[in-house]
Amino acid sequence: MTNHEKMKSFTARAKEGARELAILSTERKNRVLIQMAESINSSKDMIKSANKIDMEKAVKTGKNSAYLERLTLNDKRIDAMSSMMKDVACLPDPVGAIMETILRPNGLRIDKVRVPIGVIGIIYESRPNVTADSAALCLKSGNSVILRGGSDAIESNKAIYTAMRLAVVKEGINEGVFLLIEDTSRELVDEMLAALYGIDLIMPRGGESLINEVSKKSKIPVIKHYKGICHVYVDEYADFKMAEEICFNAKVQRPGVCNAMETMLGQEKKALDFLPDMVNRFIKAGVKIKACETARKILAGRGFLVESARDSDFATEYLDLILNVKIVKSVDEAIKHINTFGSNHSDSICPSDKKNAEKFTKEVDSAAVYVNASTRFTDGGEFGKGAEIGISTDKLHARGPMGLEELTTYKYIVHGNGQIRT
Repeated sequence: MTNHEKMKSFTARAKEGARELAILSTERKNRVLIQMAESINSSKDMIKSANKIDMEKAVKTGKNSAYLERLTLNDKRIDAMSSMMKDVACLPDPVGAIMETILRPNGLRIDKVRVPIGVIGIIYESRPNVTADSAALCLKSGNSVILRGGSDAIESNKAIYTAMRLAVVKEGINEGVFLLIEDTSRELVDEMLAALYGIDLIMPRGGESLINEVSKKSKIPVIKHYKGICHVYVDEYADFKMAEEICFNAKVQRPGVCNAMETMLGQEKKALDFLPDMVNRFIKAGVKIKACETARKILAGRGFLVESARDSDFATEYLDLILNVKIVKSVDEAIKHINTFGSNHSDSICPSDKKNAEKFTKEVDSAAVYVNASTRFTDGGEFGKGAEIGISTDKLHARGPMGLEELTTYKYIVHGNGQIRT
């Protein structure tokens, strides 16, 4: 069978699944989600055994600690997948919700109604939890999904998929509601990106090279989960104790994810009061520091010798215990730096006053902008969406954590009583 024939088969099954899901009751969708959660939980040993194979392969090929951290599935993370599905089951069903009603002078009533997008293709790398998140969110929002994970996590993905599929079969739902492509060849991905005949939306999740390649090749609309070059700016009269906790959390709590801080900005007038203690804490936690010349001089005066940060460093998503530090003269310079080097993902200010906070939130062009909080909260679960299928750094049609509503589009349903246009 050719790759084109394989993809035609996948999309035909997915379209059947999408048609069934579009009219499935909320109660039945929720029942499937609960059964999926229970199946994931009861399949814990199978999933961990499969993940062990992927982990051993990653270690043999020399993957770094951040990569291994993203790939790992332990009891806590498998429990989190199960809990996520139950959370999604408890959320309101967006399908059929009336977004707006327009009453016209001629008596027409026009309802703007949420409907599923249709068939969604997810292309992703070393995060096997994406398999569970995508299947759960797409099912609840009435979309079928074609999942294509990378070879790095294929055994984990297959185990999660097998567990979820048991619930679908048990409930008697069309098996095309979610499908896993086990062939990890690039040629089949290229065919997937050309499948205008059967896929309505492509969402890539992974590194910068994957997202750029998908965006370049796809003939299907793409929503990008792009890199996370996130910043925290510590303003002149910030609460430095609070700022220290925020910065430390944003970098160290889980450095291998897209909402971790990659650059810390500090206002120069009080940098000497804040920077040395903050950097000392980072270094003790194993963080490698790269700093602008002003920051290097301040730190050298306190006995800290750190690397120079170049412009290319400020444009890098490390996903590791590496941090850029830059001193700026004002909130305006901080905003300019973020809008120049950032990725429109998540950025935070620890402000000295309300005026600077308002200026920052209005002028920083990111999907999520924080005041006195860690960037680590940019997450579907933390935003009350149950989970997210991705964090969009695009502006059309969704931005930030994409939950159930962001996985719908709409149509107009027009009610009349014999009106004709003259």
